[in-house]
Amino acid sequence: MDATPDRVMRESEANDDAEAAGDTPRLAGDSPKSRRTRARILGVAMRLFAEQGYHPATNAVIAEAAGLTRGAMLYHFPTREALLEAAIPFIQNERARSFERIAHQMPSGADRTDHAIDSYWRLLHEPAFVAFGELEAAARTDDRLRARLRDAQAAFDKAQVTEHMFEMVQAGAGPRFQASRDLARFVLEGLARAHLAYDAEGRTERVLSVVKRAARMLNRKGSVADLWD
Repeated sequence: MDATPDRVMRESEANDDAEAAGDTPRLAGDSPKSRRTRARILGVAMRLFAEQGYHPATNAVIAEAAGLTRGAMLYHFPTREALLEAAIPFIQNERARSFERIAHQMPSGADRTDHAIDSYWRLLHEPAFVAFGELEAAARTDDRLRARLRDAQAAFDKAQVTEHMFEMVQAGAGPRFQASRDLARFVLEGLARAHLAYDAEGRTERVLSVVKRAARMLNRKGSVADLWD
């Protein structure tokens, strides 16, 4: 975006004021208002990725939904790459906050395995999780997007799913208990993205019930006979 004389003068004056106060001058576009605008753009991007998918939610569509002109959008995120660079950690942070929230909301007397699985199932339908799933789906045929997602996927896998699921279930740390968490996680993630053409509610309830029983069995809370009754 070209710098007009008035804009240059305003930035110069702001920098002079900051220097006089002993502060480091802000970079252009790093004002509180700019940060709020970027946060609004990223929130809208997350919502549209979840509702429309990654490719249909273009930068132009996001700008319109955020109530911004094309020029304002270009100022904050001039390219798709620039938007992704900010959107991926934004969405990842929203997922992490959601996971931390449910990890500390254990109802009194609730079964820990049931709570962990039910909670994660609910999370998978929140915008941050749906949006990240859309990014992962698009990354299957997009090398650059896949590379950008790699760190966020690894961080979520270790910090959120492993540690918080461990805390909620209070199972052991060996391969058997990791298998319990992986079984629950990946079955639920696959089920959340599946299209069940008939009896979706009943089939979903039955799958979740079996997953809970399998997790208990692997956590040494049950036997193979408990998988199905």
